[in-house]
Amino acid sequence: MNAHSPLAGDTLVIAGRSYHSRLLTGTGKFKDLDETERATQAAGAQIVTVAIRRTNIGQDPNAPNLLDVLPPERYTILPNTAGCYTAEDAVRTCRLARELLDGHKLVKLEVLADQRTLYPDVMQTLIAAEQLVADGFDVMVYTSDDPVLARRLEDIGCVAVMPLAAPIGSGLGVQNRWNLVEIVENAKVPIIVDAGVGTASDAAIAMELGCDGVLMNTAIAGAKDPVLMAHAMKLAIEAGRAAFKAGRIPRKRFASASSPIDGTIG
Repeated sequence: MNAHSPLAGDTLVIAGRSYHSRLLTGTGKFKDLDETERATQAAGAQIVTVAIRRTNIGQDPNAPNLLDVLPPERYTILPNTAGCYTAEDAVRTCRLARELLDGHKLVKLEVLADQRTLYPDVMQTLIAAEQLVADGFDVMVYTSDDPVLARRLEDIGCVAVMPLAAPIGSGLGVQNRWNLVEIVENAKVPIIVDAGVGTASDAAIAMELGCDGVLMNTAIAGAKDPVLMAHAMKLAIEAGRAAFKAGRIPRKRFASASSPIDGTIG
């Protein structure tokens, strides 16, 4: 985004740090690290999420290291707890990430209920969120699109709430937009859609509803051309945010002429 853009000063603030990009991307499912790097650059992402249990960021000195292509000096690395099914495992994984990343506090918490749906286990998520916040972590939390639960997670002290748009990897797009609107309108922390985006129009819709950002992985990595799709998602996020800020016209059941006849001569 250049300095002359109408959105130039419109930043996403998470845990006290400002970002000009509202597109957060994952680092899994790409064919290799080169594609990961090129897609991340095309997306314009500044925050990249990393599955600590599946990705090498230094645990194995003999394997390719993701941080070689996405260095922490350039990107905010967001360790996540993908693959965790209990609060205990999620908390342990976050503490491992903090150790690997020299005291890094920002984490993405997700505690899954089962392997078939990958829905969040909300009870275990609440337990883990309370423990991590008490332990000094800045917690961005994946959750269902339940407005009551979103408010509870905010009250616990999470720095961002990340409701799903649809099941992880489904590509179904935003399935319950009114729940998202309810969450957004009552939130005092960033609301970032996480999971379910399939294409650029899905991302634009999420942003038009007032969400502060979108995190995606499969929609980019699973595309026929991941780098081109990453670019498309970047533009969609910017367009959706601009449309939200501009304010859409009211929906009507009748026509309204672009060139009204009121006041015309003759």
